[in-house]
Amino acid sequence: MLHLLGYFAAIFIGLSLGIMGGGGSILTVPVLVYLMGVSPVLSTAYSLFVVGATSVVGAAGYFRKGLVSVPTALVFLATSLVAVFATRKLLMPAIPAELFTVGSLVITKDLLVLVAFAVLMVVAATSMIRSRQAEEILHDDEQHKHRINYPLILTVGAVVGLLTGFVGAGGGFLIIPALVLFARLPMKLAVGTSLLIIATNSLIGFTGDLSAGTPIDWPFLGGFLAFALGGIVLGTYLARFISGARLKPAFGWFTLFMGAFILLRELVFR
Repeated sequence: MLHLLGYFAAIFIGLSLGIMGGGGSILTVPVLVYLMGVSPVLSTAYSLFVVGATSVVGAAGYFRKGLVSVPTALVFLATSLVAVFATRKLLMPAIPAELFTVGSLVITKDLLVLVAFAVLMVVAATSMIRSRQAEEILHDDEQHKHRINYPLILTVGAVVGLLTGFVGAGGGFLIIPALVLFARLPMKLAVGTSLLIIATNSLIGFTGDLSAGTPIDWPFLGGFLAFALGGIVLGTYLARFISGARLKPAFGWFTLFMGAFILLRELVFR
């Protein structure tokens, strides 16, 4: 029964990526851990592959519509690719299985990943709940050409690469505001460009896992991916009629609930 819910959630992950250009990937690790029974650290690797491959399909759909800014994506990726590959190849394998103890609580690598992920979910939820503010700023400035803030884009790229590598999330909740506010991209162009960045970051991060010898259950991963791909194809189509900015607050509250659930389950009711 839990596995069936997991595959349904995979469709939802792809759907949200297609409509909003981000957000759905933040649910991939919790779905894999709590519904599919995959270990937290391995789930981050699986998440990178699923999110990356799904985002490729979504980015292709936006590219055909002319809604991807390749030059902006290349600037963003200049730092994020280095950060994500180094994190998966060097940092993650170097973290010991058991870190330290706090009273009777043993802080393990798996627990660290889940807690970090839950904190990221809370931050992402806050960003999505307040997403209307970013869109309002964009509409106020849309008619005026501003100089692109390359240093800030490069800095955000490095931060996103580190987070993507550590927790296996695409980071769309950080990428889209950066593209809107610092690169001055219209929202739909920011969504398509975000998908290209997420796809590249995630798949490069996954190659770091492969080169580090991470064991991969390809039949399971392929099946989960198939449902996510169906979701993003549908989401890319529905994006013509549905405003992702309007959906984000509701999705943000759901993400906030999930983040709080993980923190309580892992730290309080463990």
